[in-house]
Amino acid sequence: MKLTKTTIALYIGLVFASGIVLGVFGDRLYTASTVNAKQGPKNPEEFRKKMVAEWQTRLSLSEDQVVKLNIILDDTRSQFHEARQKMDPEMQAIRRAQQNRIRAMLKPEQREEYEKMLVEREKRDKENRGRRGPGPGF
Repeated sequence: MKLTKTTIALYIGLVFASGIVLGVFGDRLYTASTVNAKQGPKNPEEFRKKMVAEWQTRLSLSEDQVVKLNIILDDTRSQFHEARQKMDPEMQAIRRAQQNRIRAMLKPEQREEYEKMLVEREKRDKENRGRRGPGPGF
C-alpha cells in the first residue's frame, strides 16, 4: 500500500497533536497542587481570640459587649464540659456492650485479632484526643 504525501503529513500531524495533548495533561497532573483537609491541632484560645476579634469588628461590639460575650463563651464552655462529663460514662457503657456482643459472635481466632484491633483503636484515640476542635463556647 502506497501512502500519499498528504496522508503521511496527516499522520505526522496526528502524532504531534497527540504528543501536545499528552504533554498538556501530563503537565497539569505533575503541577497540580494537592489539598490537605487535615490541619494540625488548633489552639482553642487562639481560635477564640480570632473569633472574638472578628465578631468585635463585624458587629461593632463595645468593650462592655466583648466582656459579656467572653462571659457567655466561658459559661457555654463549662456547660459543654459538664455535659460531656455526664455523658462519657454512658457512652463507655454502650461501647463496652457493643464490644462484648461482637466478641460473643466471633470465633476464638477472630477474637484474638479483634482484641488487637481494639488496642490499636484505643492508641489512635489517645493520640487524637488533643486534636479535636474546641467545640461550642470556644
